[in-house]
Amino acid sequence: MNIKIGRRSLKFEIIPTIVYLCLLSLLLALGTWQLRRSDEKSAFIKLEEQRQASGTLQLSASVEDDLDALKYRHATVTGHYDQAHQFLIDNQISDGRPGYYVLTPFILPEGTKAVLVNRGWVPLNSKDRSVLPDVSVDNQQTTIAGRINSFPSVGIKLAGAEIPTDGWPSVVQWVDSAILAKKLSYPLFPFQIELDKDLPDGFKRDWRTATVMSPEQHIGYAVQWFGLALTLTLIFIWYSIKKDNE
Repeated sequence: MNIKIGRRSLKFEIIPTIVYLCLLSLLLALGTWQLRRSDEKSAFIKLEEQRQASGTLQLSASVEDDLDALKYRHATVTGHYDQAHQFLIDNQISDGRPGYYVLTPFILPEGTKAVLVNRGWVPLNSKDRSVLPDVSVDNQQTTIAGRINSFPSVGIKLAGAEIPTDGWPSVVQWVDSAILAKKLSYPLFPFQIELDKDLPDGFKRDWRTATVMSPEQHIGYAVQWFGLALTLTLIFIWYSIKKDNE
């Protein structure tokens, strides 16, 4: 197919045109996806700021099990750690090193419910994986504080990976609070509390995930994809004019 543009004409061959359209669609889709991710990150940051500014929540057994309403809120809770029954979330990476997140049940005064407190990251025993880290903690009554959040996510949830190992501390690949509550024989809130960095009884805590890409970075990548789409279009036009002249 030929299209006249002044003294020039474009000759569109079938195969090059199909390849161009496929690549163009891909580049535009990637750019649009990055813009959508930028909007999502902006909403995430705004929600986090709003929840943090809403004041500290006193967590009790009467608080509703609504993660969407409580996520990112700062909370305090009084009770005691269940030192004898703790969980290690496997395959957690920090500064390139493998390790675990330590989840310790924190039983509320009423004794009818508990919340899992993420006390931070501990390294894996590189010489003998069967030797688990020492995560002992005082079980006297105390008050702790931290941020309410969902449990650490995983890329692919393999079948059976949510089943904790026998014995204590118990190792699990990803957290299903209902399954862990069954092992503990008492109910749990469906979220974790990320222990404040300045409180004792914790390990390495870096709750501000540095790998989270900012909205501006997503926009930058979108500009790159759209730029590649424009470059591809100019190259295709140049190629079509060249083929017609030949």
